[in-house]
Amino acid sequence: MDKVVFLLSILSLGISSQPITDSQRLFSIAVSRVQHLHLLAQRLLSDFENSLQIDEQRQLNKIFLQDFCNSDYIISPMDKHETQRSSVLKLLSISYRLIDSWEVPSQFLSGGSAQRNPISPKLSELKTGILLLIRANQDGVEMFTDDVVLQLAPYGNYYQSLGADESQRRSYELLACLKKDMHKVETYLTVAKCRLSPEANCTL
Repeated sequence: MDKVVFLLSILSLGISSQPITDSQRLFSIAVSRVQHLHLLAQRLLSDFENSLQIDEQRQLNKIFLQDFCNSDYIISPMDKHETQRSSVLKLLSISYRLIDSWEVPSQFLSGGSAQRNPISPKLSELKTGILLLIRANQDGVEMFTDDVVLQLAPYGNYYQSLGADESQRRSYELLACLKKDMHKVETYLTVAKCRLSPEANCTL
């Protein structure tokens, strides 16, 4: 039912006589969705860290600081000032690429079990909503299609047979990067939504 309401809200964009109001409403839904995903990622990472010994946590934190997320290859604003200067369409496009980069890796967050892993379907719904918001904000000036979405190698050798220590490291990497990327998307969508309210203060 939740998904149906979301899609019906998106479809109403095409027939409404108040596009700004509709865009704000759709942005509010998208921001709410990514906020939920960000909190979920935080909880999953926290639960994983709590299951580790102190020495294991320290070692994983040290490794991750030297590593980087797969999605770092996606060009995005370097800081809050660049984020605020970016156009609505640019922020939406980056958000779409970030969400799309998790389509495959998210399936491995809970051993591929759909019942234990609520992340993948939520990402899919958010991706659909962001793509439609992109198309609604193009105004015929800048085109965006699925063909230009950056295709990323899904986290290196994650699908290879891993030892216990390597599997633990990869699980931590996935969860830490998911939290990082959901925070990015939440920030970008929040700023983009704010841009549709000329009187609003969009300072981060």
